[in-house]
Amino acid sequence: MHQAMKSENNQEMVCLPDNITQHPCFSEKAAGKYGRIHLAVAPECNIQCNFCIRKFDCVNESRPGVTSKVISPAEALLKIDEIMDVENPNSVVGIAGPGEPLFNAETFETIRIVGEKYPKFHYCLSSNGLLLPEKIHELKKLNISNITVTLNTLDPATGAEIYSHIKFHGQTYSGIKGAEILLENQLEGIRMAISEGMTVKVNTVLIKSINLHQAGEIAEKVSKMGVYLQNLMPVIPQFKFNESHRPDHDELRKVREECARFVTQMRHCKQCRSDAIGKLC
Repeated sequence: MHQAMKSENNQEMVCLPDNITQHPCFSEKAAGKYGRIHLAVAPECNIQCNFCIRKFDCVNESRPGVTSKVISPAEALLKIDEIMDVENPNSVVGIAGPGEPLFNAETFETIRIVGEKYPKFHYCLSSNGLLLPEKIHELKKLNISNITVTLNTLDPATGAEIYSHIKFHGQTYSGIKGAEILLENQLEGIRMAISEGMTVKVNTVLIKSINLHQAGEIAEKVSKMGVYLQNLMPVIPQFKFNESHRPDHDELRKVREECARFVTQMRHCKQCRSDAIGKLC
């Protein structure tokens, strides 16, 4: 297993594996050469973020949680077949929604049938982390190499402002209790994924007056855990957060500089749709 880089200014000389050098989200150099295929097979979500609305789709929208159509595992395989019939620069198959991949059985069936036919792809998914500890061994069996976990705070009180509620093992939790359960599982899931040899990226949605000042604390924590990359994403104003909550360019730059002292920063994110296909650049 590769060793995580401690920071951008103090990078260890390591030989990086293909699931990094050929993954456009984990390597900026790969973004202009390799593409990804997002399969929108996971409609249901087990948490409600106060910055997320998944009901609407527009051809001009590019944000997480958006898809023109939720497809079945069988349709996902047909889509891959169609893509493979043309010139194909794509190296990664990922599932990023439009809901929570680990909350949908279709995620696991899709990866199984696509992986059996196309074993040379790198397989990844994005998760809120709530179910990650109990699903990690199943993901390992499916040869998932890359996992992105959205970790927005280490403080349950702040989490209560970011999340409306979570659904966990048949119960609905809100407020600090829900945020505590989510955070505990996020951190344990990240730890387990790294121990299984998976490469982990942490996404942090930055919200002014809510968690902007906490990003450095998150970066320091996940760096010590062995996370490879952090992606700071300014909140897209919708639902309970408006334009006043979105960090501007200078604010984002300053926070990235602070976080880069601890862990390498992703600077080329496009905040992609759940059905995005092709290169980032």
